[in-house]
Amino acid sequence: MNSETVIKIAVVGPESTGKSWITQQLAAYYNSIFVPEYAREYCQNLNRNYTLEDEIKIFYGQLDLEERILKEAKTKVVFLDTMVLTVKVWCDHLFAFTPTEDLKGIKEQHYDLYLLMDIDLPWQEDELRDFPHLRKHFMNIWHQELSELSANYKVVSGIGEARFLTAKKIVDEFLVEKKVRL
Repeated sequence: MNSETVIKIAVVGPESTGKSWITQQLAAYYNSIFVPEYAREYCQNLNRNYTLEDEIKIFYGQLDLEERILKEAKTKVVFLDTMVLTVKVWCDHLFAFTPTEDLKGIKEQHYDLYLLMDIDLPWQEDELRDFPHLRKHFMNIWHQELSELSANYKVVSGIGEARFLTAKKIVDEFLVEKKVRL
């Protein structure tokens, strides 16, 4: 399948909102594949605070991972556990600056649908998560960033199976609207 004809659905949002779980559940349900979050792999063994240079490496790593997986895609839909806009959100927050290559890359990437995970889940402690007290702030940032991109996005709320069913309903409606048969 040509990577340009694959429908890309990005699962985004603040920390600890179930992005990875939803991405994996949707990929399994639709007999599809998913692109994991490169930043998690990158930061897993970093053993220091990350820098602006690390964020740039994460940006390129995420793009490369997406490209490799999309080239191999044999499904019509691919789910992405986050995408490069996440780098902008973190750069703006941590460094009050977003590198030019990130800003350019965000404009060059196309995602057909964004699922913005709501902050209604309880916080799950994780050594790679930093800001439990700023979830509402980051949710507002995500709304703002997606709106500025004129992105097609929907908020996914609910706990457990209800969250998955909400996401599935949004994806089903999107696929029907786009007349996509799986």
